[in-house]
Amino acid sequence: MANAGLNEIWKAICAKVREQVSADTFRRWFSSTQLREADEERLVVRVPNHIYGLWIDSNYIAIVNHAVTEVLGTPRKIQYDSASGSHPSADLDGDPSDFGDDDAFGDEQPKAARGPREPASAGARVVTASPDGAVEKATRRAGLNPHHRFETFVIGSNNEYAAAAAAAVGKGRCEGYNPLFLWGGPGLGKTHLLHAIGHAQLAANPRARVVYVTCEHFTNEFIEAIGANTLPKFRAKYRKADLLLVDDIQFLASKEKSQEEFFHTFNMISDGRRQIVLTSDRPAPEISDLEERIVSRCEWGLTAGLQLPDIETRLAILRRKMQLWEVDLEDRIVEFLADRIRKSVRRLEGAMMRLASYSQLSGNALTDQVIEGLLKDILREEGKRTVTVEMIQKETALQFDVRLADMAARGRKANVAFARQVAMYLCRTLTDHSLVEIGRAFERDHGTVIHAVRKVEQRMEESRNIRQRISILSNRLAGI
Repeated sequence: MANAGLNEIWKAICAKVREQVSADTFRRWFSSTQLREADEERLVVRVPNHIYGLWIDSNYIAIVNHAVTEVLGTPRKIQYDSASGSHPSADLDGDPSDFGDDDAFGDEQPKAARGPREPASAGARVVTASPDGAVEKATRRAGLNPHHRFETFVIGSNNEYAAAAAAAVGKGRCEGYNPLFLWGGPGLGKTHLLHAIGHAQLAANPRARVVYVTCEHFTNEFIEAIGANTLPKFRAKYRKADLLLVDDIQFLASKEKSQEEFFHTFNMISDGRRQIVLTSDRPAPEISDLEERIVSRCEWGLTAGLQLPDIETRLAILRRKMQLWEVDLEDRIVEFLADRIRKSVRRLEGAMMRLASYSQLSGNALTDQVIEGLLKDILREEGKRTVTVEMIQKETALQFDVRLADMAARGRKANVAFARQVAMYLCRTLTDHSLVEIGRAFERDHGTVIHAVRKVEQRMEESRNIRQRISILSNRLAGI
């Protein structure tokens, strides 16, 4: 395929990815990627170095797969080719429509998918296992991330109970654990444990019907099935699963039809004495607009929370990732990261990845001044107070001299509409809320939020005054 055609395909895929990640995340990890090859089975994506491929593969696998399927119509294997030397990643597939796919992984896998070379440091421990290549077909059918296994999960006092419960379910010891409900803030390891359970069950029985799905994808697939009149196929996929893994159940809130479908799916699986594992960013009773009957079912089995890791665990996580990603940082740098970045494991790993990438690409030393400059935004995020949608709406209304009620009103006056768009943009950049949740707060749909974010970004590029005004508002909200 000609380069022009490849560029257009990748541009369309990246546009889909951009809708699901922050502007900073997209700029940092996707803006320097290129599509080098494409055929009916795979895509080869060029990245600056192998660290980029591993990071995208580990953290955005579901988003990329979904974007590829939306643009091309069918899932493709994705291989990352390093510009600094070939370092192919594991192949990635989208969610299967049935359990009949017999494709296998490619021969080469990243070291992150293999067993550890040495034990983790003191202060935490790593659950070890030896992945069997014979089950890789099954893990691909299930849509599991090849890196999220128990042997790569660092256990500390913050997550020991949740990890033990997950390990028991993974081994099939699930009496009283159905469903297993894991909750905690973003970046604490819920999704990792969810995938690890799937890997463990398939290692024991490759013929088990294991299905992993994000709640948002479940909802979108349900809507598409209604429109395409394919509900029987949709229901067969989920209701016949031996192990159903559902990520971010909070996204069911306010979706009446999807909740009804999920309720019956839950009952079919539990009545058949098959296993369900759910994750959420909060305990089930705290999910607003979630039907009581679903809340009660989430509480039937075992609930386990994941808390913020202590410094010993943060150190162990960093050293473990250094092994897996083949990066080398001085002890003083690792200790600095563990001490200063406390609110999110994902952010902690991202900071380490940023430093390692800079060191590899530039060849320059990581001095204290360089580190502070590279991590300025992350360190600022760590020092920020928690920003809520309500805070953003109130401050934006004051800044633009409109009524607070106008934030969710249907009025279309230019000044009110732009103030509302700015508030949506700030919600997207300053909070962890999804597009759907932001839209609900403004009584709009997620498509309106996407349009608002793009409109504000465009206006900020065109007008220095608007850019400064929004920057001042953003800093005020963050307490800077």
